[in-house]
Amino acid sequence: MDTIAQTAATIALATFVLIAINVIVFIIETVAGGSTNIDVARRFGAMTVWDLEHGQWWRMITSMFVHFGITHLACNMLSLFNLGVLVERIFGSGLLGGSLFMLVVYFVSGLCGNLLTWRVQKSRGEYYVVSAGASGAICGLLGVYVAMLFVPGLNQFLDFKAVLLNVALCIAPGLTNKEINMWAHLGGLIGGIVVTLAYFAVLFVR
Repeated sequence: MDTIAQTAATIALATFVLIAINVIVFIIETVAGGSTNIDVARRFGAMTVWDLEHGQWWRMITSMFVHFGITHLACNMLSLFNLGVLVERIFGSGLLGGSLFMLVVYFVSGLCGNLLTWRVQKSRGEYYVVSAGASGAICGLLGVYVAMLFVPGLNQFLDFKAVLLNVALCIAPGLTNKEINMWAHLGGLIGGIVVTLAYFAVLFVR
C-alpha cells in the first residue's frame, strides 16, 4: 500500500501539494478561531468586493485556499483529488508536464472565477459578501475535460453525457442555493476550457 501511495503522489505531485496547502490553511483557521468565522476567513485571505476595491488584489489568490467548515473543505478536496490526479496523468508528458499544467489550470481557473465573482458582485452592490474556496479552480479542472471533447482523437475516450452531467452538477446548485458562488464555478469552468484549448493549439502548431 505504501508503494501505491508513493506512486500516486509522484504521478500527481501538484494535486497532493495543493490538497496539503488547503488542509494546512484549514487547520490554522480552526486553531485561530474557527473556519466558519467570517473575520477569521478574511484574515486568512477570503475576499470581498470592498477588499479588492481597496487594493487587496492578492485575495484573488489566497481565497482559493480558504474554506468555510469541514464539509466545504472535504467536498472540494475530494473533487480536487478525483479530477487532479487524472489530469496530471493525462498530461504527464509533452509541451507541459502534468504537474505544471495542473498548477496553471488551477490558478488561472481560480483567478477567472474570482474575477467573474468580483464583477458580478460589484454590479449588484454586494460589496461585503465574503467569498472563498477552491471550487472555482476545481471547476477549471472539469473544464479540461470539456475542452477535450473538442479535440479530435481525444473526444472518443470521453463520455460526452458524463462530462455534461458533471458540468450541470457544477453550475446547477448555485442557481438554487445563494450560499454557493455560481459565478466562481462558471468563471473557473471557462478558465479551464480556455487554458486547455490554448495548450492543444500550441501543441498542434508544434
